[in-house]
Amino acid sequence: MMNKISYLIVRLTIGMSMFSHGLVRIPKLYVFSEGMIANFSDSLLPEVIVLPFSLMLPFLEFIIGAFLLLGYKTGWFAQAGGFLMVILIFGTSVIENWGALPSQLIHSAFFVVLLQFLPANQLSLDAYFKR
Repeated sequence: MMNKISYLIVRLTIGMSMFSHGLVRIPKLYVFSEGMIANFSDSLLPEVIVLPFSLMLPFLEFIIGAFLLLGYKTGWFAQAGGFLMVILIFGTSVIENWGALPSQLIHSAFFVVLLQFLPANQLSLDAYFKR
């Protein structure tokens, strides 16, 4: 039972972080997007790439977080979250925002733990629908 509880705490922790990131950004989507575009204005990434990504990111965070909180399609959404972190780490590195990197690496580690110990995901909708 302890592994199930431990896994639940890890899943809820990263799920809440992702969900909350999206939740607070969606209502101020255009302000968030403009800020991101400004941050990347002197980088090698053109606005034609940054703009659509900045508009999608809060929704991706919200959706990944929501599904992880529910424990539905956990493996798939943990992979999606991990690959999203790879993209964010690339962007963070391109603009040399080294202060944001530790948080992104920690998030990445949480996604790896979810994937590594996926069989312990017993307190979830995934486990419920397997019955």
